[in-house]
Amino acid sequence: MHYSPFIIALSLAGSALGAAPAGLKESLRFHASFDKTADADFARGDGRAYTAPTLQREKPKPGLHRAAVHLMQKGGRYGGALDFTGKTAELLFYRGGSNVPARAGQFQGTFCLWLRVAPNTQLPDGFVDPLQITDKKWNNASFFFDFTKDKPRQFRLGVFSDYNFWNPTDRKWETIPDSERPLIGVSNPPFRADTWTHVAATFEDFNQEGELGVAKLYVNGKMAGILRRPQRFTWGTERLAIMLGINYVGQLDDLAIFDRSLSGDEVKEVMELPQGIHSLGH
Repeated sequence: MHYSPFIIALSLAGSALGAAPAGLKESLRFHASFDKTADADFARGDGRAYTAPTLQREKPKPGLHRAAVHLMQKGGRYGGALDFTGKTAELLFYRGGSNVPARAGQFQGTFCLWLRVAPNTQLPDGFVDPLQITDKKWNNASFFFDFTKDKPRQFRLGVFSDYNFWNPTDRKWETIPDSERPLIGVSNPPFRADTWTHVAATFEDFNQEGELGVAKLYVNGKMAGILRRPQRFTWGTERLAIMLGINYVGQLDDLAIFDRSLSGDEVKEVMELPQGIHSLGH
């Protein structure tokens, strides 16, 4: 069988660029590439970036107005990126709403991004959250990626149900054994100032009566930990926020949120997309 040079060229180009994995585009709810703007490239809800004076998110203004963060035009994992240059009380965030998975039925989803940072030498004192998603606070209906305050710093995924659900007796945090805290920790994580590191979290079977919710943390496409426990998340759509760079100093790129729990193979496929999430063609 003979093929025209045109068809052969198209085939080779498609192989070089890599085909977008089936089903990922349809599951995407939010994507910010930070190539030209802080606003989202794709969003099911409000895609605008907002800046607020503090974590309380009072009097937010559309746009990137945080003094210690700017858009890098190049040098990101793909194109541009966000560069956080200093600790500040100001907050960069997006409204949750339809940009995060719906909680009706089986609550599940995936969020992922790229970080470039040397945690033990670059980060300021205290806890650092490159990403936090909640309408309340860090320990109440919240997902977050963070670095611990003690050196050598751990990298963690926090998966905190409604406070009264996971801590019904209101125990003090210091008295709760590590094994009972809703966290997945990674000791000596592979972050470096000259290398981009991909992190992803998946979750499924949340808000299911009698079921154990499952959350997984992936670092550079490899599963770093798993958390199995009952989960109940109650969010108010008006206050729900996707918050970036809390106390963070470093670079951040290609934030994406999907409305289903991706498999381990799919997480790796996302990490290996030749042009990042843009490769999905949204």
